[in-house]
Amino acid sequence: MKTMTIAIATAKEAIRKPAFFVLLFFASALLTYTIFLSYFTFGEDIKMYKDTGLTTISAFGMILALLTASSTVAEEIEGKTAITLLSKPINRRQFIIGKFLGIVLAVFALYLVLGALFEMGVWYKFGYDLRESAGSIPETAKRWAQVTQVLPGLALGFLEVTVMAAISVAISTRLPMLVNLVVCASIFILGHLSPVLVMVTAQDPGELELVSFMARLFAWVLPSLEFFNAGPAISTGVQIPWFGYVLPALGYCVLYSGAALLFAFLLFEDRDLA
Repeated sequence: MKTMTIAIATAKEAIRKPAFFVLLFFASALLTYTIFLSYFTFGEDIKMYKDTGLTTISAFGMILALLTASSTVAEEIEGKTAITLLSKPINRRQFIIGKFLGIVLAVFALYLVLGALFEMGVWYKFGYDLRESAGSIPETAKRWAQVTQVLPGLALGFLEVTVMAAISVAISTRLPMLVNLVVCASIFILGHLSPVLVMVTAQDPGELELVSFMARLFAWVLPSLEFFNAGPAISTGVQIPWFGYVLPALGYCVLYSGAALLFAFLLFEDRDLA
């Protein structure tokens, strides 16, 4: 299948680049360092480690997705290499979908490695803190409970990065790397803040009518990224249900990513590649 051929080639190219290994190294070092970092939480350091670890993996996955989208889409278009690929029996929609899937595969590879390291860190951190505070050895069942509790958080973080990757691919069809990064960073911040702004301005809309309107507009147009933010809940010991929360989040991810790719088709359809 032509789309999967492009996806695999894009994923291999992204994984072979120095940026992938640099991000992997720094994220791994941070996940390892924070195991032994004292959070001064009176025996509850494992909660802070969970939140910090999930945030770290999502942040580095996001950076990889945005850099890969800019380099494999925008630079190929600007460098006139995309026209060589599209001169073959490959249409523009297959090109966009293949690039998007390749980016997601590369991010998934990063998530697998960092997720495994994070899970081992949770396993070790729970026992380490218990030995330091109480001097006792933790039960294996309790350790596994801590490990499995963070799995939904990893899945939700990956879905969030997938949505941002689709948006970045759409932007990359028209704008260069630097502008793409700035726009995506703005969307990321507003995507997390817009639900909060809507809630705050709804209490007294008369005083902040313009702010209330802009908040509702951003909440309607931009992705609700706070929906994927499970770190605070997981750090307090909440067990996020797979079917009750992660599955609806997957549906939201598919729908919004699909809408972003449709927008990418429109932007790329009449783009002059010559």
